[in-house]
Amino acid sequence: MLRLVLRFYNFFLSNDKAFARRLRQLIGFTPANMGIFRLAFSHKSSSSEKGYAVQNNERLEYLGDAVLGTIVAEYLFKKYPNSDEGFLTKMRSKIVKRKSLNQIGDKMGLDMLLNEYNQTRLSRSMLGNAVEALVGAVYLEKGYVGTKRFVVNKILRNYVDVHELETVDDNYKSQLLEWCQKNGQTVSYKLLARYKFEKRDRFKVAVMVNGQKVATADDFNKKSAEQMASEKAMQSMGILESEA
Repeated sequence: MLRLVLRFYNFFLSNDKAFARRLRQLIGFTPANMGIFRLAFSHKSSSSEKGYAVQNNERLEYLGDAVLGTIVAEYLFKKYPNSDEGFLTKMRSKIVKRKSLNQIGDKMGLDMLLNEYNQTRLSRSMLGNAVEALVGAVYLEKGYVGTKRFVVNKILRNYVDVHELETVDDNYKSQLLEWCQKNGQTVSYKLLARYKFEKRDRFKVAVMVNGQKVATADDFNKKSAEQMASEKAMQSMGILESEA
């Protein structure tokens, strides 16, 4: 009963009613706890620029990452009853990888909310982080069943073409290796730097084709950085079309 009263208050009477109404369009319901949803769009970089410690969306991002992975795994398990573990793992990876989440966040219009709650220049990765943090906030508000309904109905069905992903080969490192082998060229990877960013290790790697640096990329995961660099290399070599 209290939650119903809070949702009514948030939507019609609170100072946050404009935010509550935007959230309702985005997630399909009015939250009772507006604080965790404001937090979902508060990036750490903003608190750093202010010069003092305030809460940010990192913890919600951590929670949302775990919940989203579980929901997507269950969704795929039921959608493909005859598929093996390898196929399901690859499909889940295609959906929850950083690049996909960034695209989903962009399609959801999360950049507008991030701009409103952060006094810093937005990066592409902040969109994917916000998707995970939003899932974490919905989980705290609605529990697993309610979050699964939100993820499936509002995210997967609206912004993810699962059938198209079946035919997408996003292992760019493997594709580049295969192309080089066919064309009598060598490919290798070089770690250019390992540094701290937002208190986490970040890796900068280069793709070397015939000993020449073709492309570089940075990421928190070394293998992911190699994949990103491979994609860039294929684009610069004209093997793969660049995204519009």
